[in-house]
Amino acid sequence: MKQIALLGSTGSIGTQALDIIRQQPEKLGIYALCANNQVELLVQQAREFLPDVAVTANKFKYKQLKEGLKDLPIKIWAGIDAISQIVEAEPIDIVLMALVGYIGLKPTIHALKAGKTIALATKETLVLAGELITQLALKHHATILPIDSEHSAIFQCLIGENPDTVERIILTASGGPFRKYSLEQLQHVTKQKALKHPNWMMGNKITIDSATLMNKGFEVIEAKWLFGVSPEQIQVLIHPQSIIHSMVQFKDTSIKAQLGLPDMHLPIQYALTYPERLNSYFKSLDFDEYSHLTFEKPDTVRFRNLNLAFEAIRQGGNMPCILNASNETVIDAFLQDKISFFAMSDIIEKTMESTAFIASPTYEDLVETDQITRIITSKEIMKRQIE
Repeated sequence: MKQIALLGSTGSIGTQALDIIRQQPEKLGIYALCANNQVELLVQQAREFLPDVAVTANKFKYKQLKEGLKDLPIKIWAGIDAISQIVEAEPIDIVLMALVGYIGLKPTIHALKAGKTIALATKETLVLAGELITQLALKHHATILPIDSEHSAIFQCLIGENPDTVERIILTASGGPFRKYSLEQLQHVTKQKALKHPNWMMGNKITIDSATLMNKGFEVIEAKWLFGVSPEQIQVLIHPQSIIHSMVQFKDTSIKAQLGLPDMHLPIQYALTYPERLNSYFKSLDFDEYSHLTFEKPDTVRFRNLNLAFEAIRQGGNMPCILNASNETVIDAFLQDKISFFAMSDIIEKTMESTAFIASPTYEDLVETDQITRIITSKEIMKRQIE
C-alpha cells in the first residue's frame, strides 16, 4: 500500500483525491492530511481516514484542530514549517501537493530533498521555481508526476517515446467563461460570472486564472520544466469541449492525444497509482454525445495574460516568480471588488516592468522577489482604486 501525504486535502483536488482513496483502500492509504483554513472539514476527513498526522498551515487554527480530534491518537501540528517537516517522514511514498499558490513551494522542496515522489497539482510551484525544482528532483532522484489534466495527458502521450522526437506540445484550453466576450464586455465582467467555469468545478483562484487564460500561461511554464521543451515548442489551442486534454506532435508529423471527460479524478488516480492503470468508477467518454470537437486560436488581445506568461518564461530568472506573485495579488483584489477584471492584466504587466530582475535566483532570492512583488502590485492596485 502506498502511503500518501495529502497537502491541500480540503480543496477541490484534495477532496477528489480522497474519493479515489476510498475506492482503492488496498492500494492507497493516508499518512498525513494537511489543509489551510477549513479546519472543520479537515477534522471530518481525519476522523474518516485516521492519518498519523493532521496539520493546519494556519497556526491560529491549531487549537480548533486539536480540540476537534482530541479523542483520537492523531498527532496535531500547525504551520508551514510543520508541513515541510512532515513530508520528509520515512513512511510516506507520495506527497500530493495541492496547496494553492506560493505556500506549496517550501514543502515541495523538502519532499524532493527527501527523495519522495511528488504528485503535483500546484501549478505555482514550477511556475515560480521551475529550474530549482527540476534540479532538486534530479539531484535527489525524486519523481514528479503531473496531476493537471493537460500535463497528465502529455505525460501519458510521451510514455515509450524518445524525447528527442518531440516536435511540439499542444496544450488545449477550454477558453473559459468569456471566450466569446468582446473587449467592451470584458470591461464589465463581475466576479460572480468569472467564477462560473463552463466545464470544470475548481477552486476560486484557479477558476479566475482560467477565465483570464493565466492558468494556461502557467501550464506553458510548467510544460517547459516538466518535459524539457522550449517555449517555441509549446502551442496553446482553444478546445471548448475539453475532451482532448492535450496532444504531442512528433517529428514525423504524427500526433498523439489523450481524451476523456472533463473529470479530474482520472489524472489524480493515474498519478497516485502510476505505473499501474487500475479499474475505476469514472464515467467513460461516449462519442455519440460529442460528435463535434472544435478548435481555435487563443485571442491574446482580449486575454493578455497568456502572452505575459510566454514573456516571463522567455526572460526566465525570477520573472515567472514575479508573474505568479502579482497574479495572486490581483486576483485577491478582484475577488474583493477592488479592481476590474480587465485591470488585472494591466497591473501584472506594470509590475513585471517595475520589479528587479534576477537572472539566476536562489531560493532566498525567490522568497524576497515574492514579497517585493506583492508590495509593488498592491501599490498599483491602490492607484487603480484612487483613479
